Amino acid sequence: MIYFDNAATSFPKPPEVARSVFEAINSFGNPSRGSYNLSLDAARKVYAAREKIAMLFNLKDPLNVAFTSNATESLNIAIKGSFKPEDHIITTAMEHNSVLRPLYELKEKGVQVSIIKCNKRGLLNYTHVENEIKQHTKAIICTHGSNLTGNLIDIEKIGEICKVHNLLFILDASQTAGVFPIDMERHNIDILCFTGHKSLYGPQGTGGICLKNHLSINPLKTGGSGSFSFAEHHPCAMPDALEAGTINAHGIAGLLSGIQFIENTGIDTILSHELKLMWQFYNGVKNLPKVKIYGDFSTTLRAPIVSLNIADYDSKDISQELADSYDIATRAGAHCAPLMHKALGTEKQGAVRFSFSYFNTALEIKTAIKAIKNLADS
Repeated sequence: MIYFDNAATSFPKPPEVARSVFEAINSFGNPSRGSYNLSLDAARKVYAAREKIAMLFNLKDPLNVAFTSNATESLNIAIKGSFKPEDHIITTAMEHNSVLRPLYELKEKGVQVSIIKCNKRGLLNYTHVENEIKQHTKAIICTHGSNLTGNLIDIEKIGEICKVHNLLFILDASQTAGVFPIDMERHNIDILCFTGHKSLYGPQGTGGICLKNHLSINPLKTGGSGSFSFAEHHPCAMPDALEAGTINAHGIAGLLSGIQFIENTGIDTILSHELKLMWQFYNGVKNLPKVKIYGDFSTTLRAPIVSLNIADYDSKDISQELADSYDIATRAGAHCAPLMHKALGTEKQGAVRFSFSYFNTALEIKTAIKAIKNLADS
């Protein structure tokens, strides 16, 4: 199979990721729950992963990295634990339902939400963002990169807006962590939510949330923490505050190896390769009759994603034909990004998304271009 669905989950993983998970399953006890070697080894590995993540995002204190099951859980924690009724939040039409649905729930409880629209190329107007700031605005919540178009949001610009207006900046880095440099200090990011199973090359069921030192969040879950067991209330100190119950130490061991692979390979090398493949594919299909491509390709810096349609065919039919006749894996439909589809005018048709990885090759891209050409001609 030729795999072009890396925006959903990366495949394949570096071989060392599977080895680390295997070794962890056969050697770990419960981290931070005992003083015997099986527990201590697990705790050391988990802390090493916190350190690597803190370094990756330039977060000063590794203990301010809390592990979750994915970015959806991280975003639910950040959004549901940070606001009260009558607060005002600004977000964008580029967002995934992992942001939108928690915000809709808060809206029903009295929180005010402004959603900044995008144009037909899926781009934001940053003046519109600033124009929406009110006296009771508390935060801007946004993705770094659209999972549908590959368009990036200028997080340095958003971070500066938040700094000037004393707003919380919550970033969804699901599509960009591990591919693009993200600096919580330089970009003024207060809360960063990430998943482990995409471009960090970790197993599914891993993710996390990074907090600046001055912040505290009401936990989504409470329960066992391995500390302060006689207290009636859940501990407030990080990371225990946001890690009720046993964490996925086996998966975190794999995630650590994924991040080490990124370190050893070089994030710039990974980005350069993925963008080279993306532009090869884009340039190979952009002028084909009946093919329509979505997003902004006027800038060289974007997430390695190309979404398209062929004539008025349903995107699911095209994706299925790619799988059945060419053994090419893509993602079709709505991509959990309903407002972005509305902006593009693709609510009914959806779109076929090609998303590329460091492990894809130029030969695979040639095969995909030929497949799209054949489908467009037929």
